[in-house]
Amino acid sequence: MKNNKKVTIIMYHYVRDIKLSRYPDIKGLDITLFKEQIEYLKKHYHFITMEMLIDSIDNNSPLPNKSVLLTFDDAYIDHFKYVFPLLNKYKIQGSFFPSVKAITEHTVLDVNKIHFILASEANKSKIITEIKNDLKKFRKDYNLESDSFYYNKLAQSNRFDSADVLFIKRLLQVELDEKLRKIIINNLFEKIVGINEDLFSRELYMDIEQIKCMYRNNMHIGSHGYDHYWLGSLTREKQKIEIEKSLVFLNQIGCNTEQWTMCYPYGNYNDTTIELLLKYNCKLALTIEVNIADLHKYNKYTLPRLNTNDIPKNKDAFTNNWYLKC
Repeated sequence: MKNNKKVTIIMYHYVRDIKLSRYPDIKGLDITLFKEQIEYLKKHYHFITMEMLIDSIDNNSPLPNKSVLLTFDDAYIDHFKYVFPLLNKYKIQGSFFPSVKAITEHTVLDVNKIHFILASEANKSKIITEIKNDLKKFRKDYNLESDSFYYNKLAQSNRFDSADVLFIKRLLQVELDEKLRKIIINNLFEKIVGINEDLFSRELYMDIEQIKCMYRNNMHIGSHGYDHYWLGSLTREKQKIEIEKSLVFLNQIGCNTEQWTMCYPYGNYNDTTIELLLKYNCKLALTIEVNIADLHKYNKYTLPRLNTNDIPKNKDAFTNNWYLKC
């Protein structure tokens, strides 16, 4: 019998009672649909742990047919309040990836500021107008290109976001100088969201004791970097710092750093990232490439994941093409 080496790895972010939350326009999975999806997965898949996946990579051990692994990025309080109790009830392991700075310094990650700016203003052209005003103000100091240059370069829609939304995200996540990005993001967050950052952070993310609690109850805690940077955009030294700081945090949680894993922020990495992961004995790393993780085909540092939206959210749904491929 052929040694099964395929696993469906599913990626989650916000999981909450979206309609009754303060931000009903946030892009996330409603808790009722999450429960339905778990029931669907229980019916059609075999849940595995991160340790089983690591063992399959290291020792060529077989995985169960139709294996599935659940992963949760950014350590939102949603995961402790809604996800963890359900997983614990069914003895399912989830793998959680906190960005350290948000937890330890009570800041709000730039990526999350952007999410809540977008969720707070339905008219995206108003956000773009505010951005253009800031670009005009700083154009000479930062030697900026024209507004049309950036829009034409970055405004390309994908399966989840419109062209305007992708323009806002890409401009403020990676395109501009980091110092200028933060100035513009903070201006928008103050004008559009209007909540103190320290307070917002404490409401948005888990704290250290909650993460420790999950780890004690068989959840896997991995690295998502320190500052949620696009790792592939950083120098080798800055990537090294991101990895080392995240390992210090994992040690603080009490995690077994002999079995540590990486989930790339934004799914972004380069050859230097992989070289450093190998140096620091990382066991595996997760991307946002959309595919089934076939260990016969993929390097252990480039494992793909499906989005929650790729999996049915009805316990009685028929299986889809992704099921046939795994």
